[in-house]
Parts: sequence; structure tokens; C-alpha cells
Amino acid sequence: MKRNRENMEIVWQTPANPPERHDYIFRNGIRYVKPYYFEFISHAKNRWAGKTIVDLFADEFKGRNRDYYDSAVKSGRIQVDGKTVPVSYRVQSSQKISHFVHRHEPPVMALDVAILHKGEDVLTVCKPASVPVHPCGQYRKNTVVGILQAEHDFAPLFPVHRLDRLVSGLLILARSASQADIFRQQIESGTVQKQYIAKVVGEFPEDEQIVNLRVNFNAREGRSTVEVGDTDEKDNKTLNGKAACTKFTRICTNGKYSIVSCHPITGRTHQIRVHLQSTGHPIANDTLYLTGDVNNGSRRAFDVVKSNRSLNVKCNDNCDSQPEDSIEDFDIDPLCTNCPNLAPIGYDGSEEGLWLHCVRYSGPDWVYECPYPEWASLS
Repeated sequence: MKRNRENMEIVWQTPANPPERHDYIFRNGIRYVKPYYFEFISHAKNRWAGKTIVDLFADEFKGRNRDYYDSAVKSGRIQVDGKTVPVSYRVQSSQKISHFVHRHEPPVMALDVAILHKGEDVLTVCKPASVPVHPCGQYRKNTVVGILQAEHDFAPLFPVHRLDRLVSGLLILARSASQADIFRQQIESGTVQKQYIAKVVGEFPEDEQIVNLRVNFNAREGRSTVEVGDTDEKDNKTLNGKAACTKFTRICTNGKYSIVSCHPITGRTHQIRVHLQSTGHPIANDTLYLTGDVNNGSRRAFDVVKSNRSLNVKCNDNCDSQPEDSIEDFDIDPLCTNCPNLAPIGYDGSEEGLWLHCVRYSGPDWVYECPYPEWASLS
């Protein structure tokens, strides 16, 4: 049942409010978060000083239109130093700015966060693809850390290493800041080895392949490129990429696809993905890095996979038991630009995970592993 919040008392959440089991809605293999009221807090930067409060939001936060920000200021949903201000108010440096929003988180696939090892100091899980590790951007409750807290009461948790949102597999979480620091020191000293597996296009070479190519991540475009050498001969400019090395070993192939073991020596953004692209064998469902010569065939194969949803989606236990009428049990906010939908604008929950999976991390006196996914079999 959808309820209009216009005349109801609103309870605002902050990062101090932990995720709870009843915060989630499951539908058709997708995990949604019930929209909730949340206070975003920022402090005015020097370059914001002198701007009107509406101009500031319209210029800096383009996810909503100017009319929304005008209404939000007038209704007190945007405040300065805890007080309602007129739309003509000019912001001063370092002032506290609060934006009270009806928050809609992007959906993720409703896959279990399987617990692999539970120790006094360390927790390891199999991270599902599409779920971010920790709160970031629009994600807060729909994260591995949030789900573990809501469903297993694990808190606090300190992720030891990164896994991109679309990547699955082994995730190590320290259960104390001191244990996290021990792992951090080992990783920085180079005593930790990592292994992933990937399903790539074509027949990957039988011999070990070592890729030593700089990786340059473009945050604006959200993708990386590789650079050769130390300077760009065309423009005679120093390259901006960071040194990166990955070792690849073929596990098996059927000619159309290959399963490849990936050992990143460094840890750059999208390193494995862009290094595989550089070999001519990109990850077979990685639409961001599929190259022109394999693009058409790989995309056709990927479209078939998506249409058949060949990933074996093991839903959370609540997935099928959720009463149909509770699916719509959330509040409609009259100012919200995403209501009456569950997901925010631009997210439909239809994306699939990458065929890239973390299987093993090992250190001086420890080893943690994760089972292979079903797509790793070519039979």
C-alpha cells in the first residue's frame, strides 16, 4: 500500500541509523530498498560563497531541476545552519547545509551475501555482482556492509580490499579497525597475492601472458585506458597513467570463450578489465571494454545471455515469501522527483554482473578462498 506523506510526521534518518531487515523489498529477483527520509549534510566550500542557495544547488547538484530546489528551500527541505532561509539567501563559506530528501536507492540483484568464514577478527563473504561493498554515491543500505548488518547484525565491518560493484567473489572484512590496519600494511608491503577468474572472448593463448601497461582512469567517463611507455610521442606529454602489471593464465577454452586466471600485481581501477582488453580478449560480457573486432559477436552472445538470465540467481530467503501487497508498502512524498517508483530515475535493476570473480587472497600466514561461479564452466 502506498501512503501519501503530505500530512504525516516525517522521521529523518542519518548515517547513524543502521539498516534493518524490514528495509528491503524483493521483486522478480531484484532487491529494492524502501524509500526513506534522509538528511544529507555538506559544508559550504569557498567557491560556493556568495551564491544564492537555489543557484548553488542548481549549479552543483544537477540530479534535480531548479524548480525542485526552489520548492525544497521554500518548504524547509533545504536549510542553512539548521534554519529555514529564503530562496534569495546567499551562502557563506563553511556554513552547514542540510538537504532533507526522500531517498530512493538503486536496486541490486537479490543474491545472497554468502558467509564463507566467520572468525573473531575476520569475516569473509562471497560478494554478489551488482552490490557495492560499502556506502557510496546513491547506495547506503543496498551494500554488502548494509545487508550484513541488517540480516546478520554484523557491525562494525571494515572492508580490507576493493571489489568493483559489478564484480563478484571473495570479500574480506575485518571486524576491528586494528585488524583492518594489519591487512592494510600487508597489502601495501606487497606480501598479499590476489587471484581472479574471468570469462573472456576467444581462444586465449596457452602460455602465461604478462601485461605491463600503465592504467589511466578517467573519472568523468568512468573507464580506464592503457598507456605504453613514459611519454606520448604524438604530443610529447608525460603520460598520466599509473604503472600496472597483471599475469594471465588460461584455465580452459572452447574456442569461443576462455576461462582465464588473473593475478593482478598492482591494484589500479579496472586494471584486469582493461589489461584483458589490451590482449584482444576482453571479458565476454563487459560492454564497457569490448573492442571493435569482437564487439558485434560478443554483444550478440551477451544479449542472448541477458534474455535468458542464465545467471543462477539464488534469491534471498525473503525473495519469494514477500507478500505482494507489501511490495508497494512505502510512502509517497509530494516533493520527491522519484515517487511513485521504487527505484530512482535511470535505474531499472536489469543489469547483470561481470564475468569477473575474485577467488583467492593469501598473505604471510593466511589464505581465504571463494568457490567458482557457474559461468566458469564451459561444458
